Formats: sequence, structure tokens, C-alpha cells
Amino acid sequence: MRGGRLETHLLILVTLGLTAFGLVMVYSATSASAAIGNGDPMSYLVRQCTYAVLGLALLIGASQVDYRRLRTLAPAFVLVSLVLCTAVLVLGTQVNGARRWISVGPAAFQPSELAKLSLALWAAAYLARHKPRSLGQLARPVGLLTGLFCALILVEPDLGTSIALVVMIGAMLLIAGTPIRTLSFAMAITVALGLAAIWVEPYRRARIFSFLDPWNDAQGAGFQTVQAAIGLGSGGFFGVGLGQGVQKIFYLPEAHTDMIFAVVGEELGLVGAIAVIAAYAAFAYAGLRVALRCRDPFGKRLAAGLTALVCGQATINLAAVLGLAPLTGIPLPFVSYGGSSLVVELLSVGILLNIAGGHAARRTASVPDRSRRDGGPRPAVARSRGGAARPRRAGDVRRLAGSGRGAARS
Repeated sequence: MRGGRLETHLLILVTLGLTAFGLVMVYSATSASAAIGNGDPMSYLVRQCTYAVLGLALLIGASQVDYRRLRTLAPAFVLVSLVLCTAVLVLGTQVNGARRWISVGPAAFQPSELAKLSLALWAAAYLARHKPRSLGQLARPVGLLTGLFCALILVEPDLGTSIALVVMIGAMLLIAGTPIRTLSFAMAITVALGLAAIWVEPYRRARIFSFLDPWNDAQGAGFQTVQAAIGLGSGGFFGVGLGQGVQKIFYLPEAHTDMIFAVVGEELGLVGAIAVIAAYAAFAYAGLRVALRCRDPFGKRLAAGLTALVCGQATINLAAVLGLAPLTGIPLPFVSYGGSSLVVELLSVGILLNIAGGHAARRTASVPDRSRRDGGPRPAVARSRGGAARPRRAGDVRRLAGSGRGAARS
């Protein structure tokens, strides 16, 4: 129980800390450009706060409802997500050449974010009953459904979310006990398909080549990577000061979403950057401890998948900003601007908290108390040399003697 409380406290503190920190950084990254664009420097912050309140409400609700109820809802979640991921290709609002959002009044929703949670729920329910041991068993149905989601999301186009889905499913398969050899073959096939998806799209090929040498085309394909490096390098050890960065003002593209970590590095320096990385490391530790301690197969796989989803996205985003991986468009969880991602991430943490706080109590309640029988204590018994039970109570001895005399007379 002590370990369970530690994990719960870590998850709560890290999540609330990163969310509050994200609100501050979103305001810092957008206030100047928003003031110039629409005259309201608070516009981005107000919207992000609205989504944060909604996400926190869902977090509290999910932490109070038994996560095992979600198991029966998993097929419905998957069906709705597939419909929405298909509908966004036709009805979605086009932004920067991509159709990823469905607008409903002033709000915009990203179906691929719901697809992450839906696939995690369904995969956890399936892997709790089945253990794929061969590529054929892995391909049907886990591989097929994951591939279908990835294909729909790639058409948007959104390579980053597809990578996040694959990382999440890989972690769940590992926790489920899938043989390493089978996982290795599946990973090789997945990487080959990913490289093919990159090669058929010119802008993805440009990102790969610019990653190899961003300074070769510093004003073109490598512009975002170069500006991120300049921002990180300008921060030094302690940074230039919160709100004092200059890269976010029309130098660094997507400073409030994909590249917000570059703003952190510039304004808060190496100290702030390390603190953010340490927060995600603490989240990973707590989430994986929840998965390892949980005795329920469904909860174990679900906890592993949700932890890998959050920390996998964080790793990919940080690697891209630091120039260690190509740009994929994945936001930094809890910190980057984005309502759909923040709401789903906070909801996922609520489910994690329910698994962390409830599995120990449920495990204790499920073990029958063998020390009592018919509401009272069991009578102490002793064994005779022949192995028969012999009561120790004096009254029982007299009753047994009386019954023996009666049997002898008959």
C-alpha cells in the first residue's frame, strides 16, 4: 500500500505540475504573436485553460470509476474512433495542408487523439485473454486494427500519431509476454512500412534529409530544426528569463505546439529543460510501477499502454526538438498547446490513478478469509496418529464419547 500511495502521489504531482507549467509556457509562447494578430494576448491561454479544466474534471471522474467497466466499452470506443477518423478526411477542417480536426462551433476536436485511448482499451482487453506467440497470431487482429488506424491517420497526414500508436502497442505486447523474437520480426516489418510511408511523401523525405544536415538548407526544410537549436543554445544554463525569449516571435514555427520545448530551453535554460525531462522520467517510473504491481491482466496492460503513450510521445517530441530525430509533429504531453491532446492525456492519467489506487484494495477483498467459518472462528483441532481430526474442546470430547457409547450399544 505504501508503494501504491507513492505512485499515486507521483502521478498526481507530475501531471498537475506539467499542466500548470504548460499553461505558463503557452502564454509565454503566444502572448506576443496573439497581441499582434488579434489584439488579445490571453486568447490562447484562455482556450487552453478551458480544456485543462475539462480534462481535470474527466481525470477526477475516471479516477473514481472502476476502470474494469471500460473493458466492455472498448469495442464501442473503437467503432466510434474509426468512424471519426474516416469522417475527418471528408469533413475535417484543413490547416497547413492537413485534415486532422473536426470543428464543432468554436471548438475543434482531433479524432486521432480519441483513437489512441480507444486502441489502448481494446488492446488491453484482447491481450488480457490472448497471448500472441507468432506473427500470424499477432497480425490478427491486433496488427490489422493497429494498421487500419495508422493508415487512416497517415492519410490526414499525421505520421507522428501513427508512431505513437505503434510505440503504445509495442509496450503492451511486451508486458503481455509476447516472445521477443516475434516482437522483433513485427518491429522490422513496421519499420519497413514506416520508411515506405515516408518515401512516398515528398515533404516527409525532405524532413529526413534535413534532419541529417539541417544547416544545408537552413532557410528551407531545415529551418525549424535550426531555429530550435538556436533557441536552446541561447538559453545557456539558467535561460534568458521567463517571457524574455525572442525565437518564439516569428522565428520559431509552431513555438506553442511542437516546438514549445525550445522555448523552455531558451527562457529557462538547461536547468528548466532538465527539470521537464526529469518530470517525464518520474511519470514513466510511476506508471510502469502501477503496471507491474497490478494483478489484473486488463489493468496491467492498460497501465503499460497509457504510460507508454504519454512518455513515448514526450520522448519523440524531445528528440525532435533536440535534433536527435526527424520532426514528426507530435506535441509535448501536458505542455504543448492543444485541447484534444490535453483532455485525452488527463483522462488517461485518471484511469492510471484508478488502477494505482484500486488494485491493492480489490486484490485484498478478492482473497477469502479462511480463518473464519459460518461467521465465527474455526475450532482448533488436533490430529491423531491415524490422521483423523480430534477436537480439543472438553465439551466436544464428551459428546464424541457419548456418541461412541451409543454406537457400541447399537
